[in-house]
Amino acid sequence: MMGLILNEREVKEMDYLLKRELDEILLDLGDERIDQTVKKAMMERYKYLFSLFKRIASPKDCLRYMLKEDKELGKKI
Repeated sequence: MMGLILNEREVKEMDYLLKRELDEILLDLGDERIDQTVKKAMMERYKYLFSLFKRIASPKDCLRYMLKEDKELGKKI
């Protein structure tokens, strides 16, 4: 296990970069021209980036980027 210490400015930058990347992936996942194999790889990347995002973001921001099936699962629990 590794640790990382970030100052407030670095956290804001990380937050911005992750949001931007998550938005881009969500946009591309909706594109019908992209092959399903590529979308599967994008989904893997999305899940990884979202797990990083959850560590620095507020719960409100996390809800915005949570995938639909994850939101439905949260309602059942």
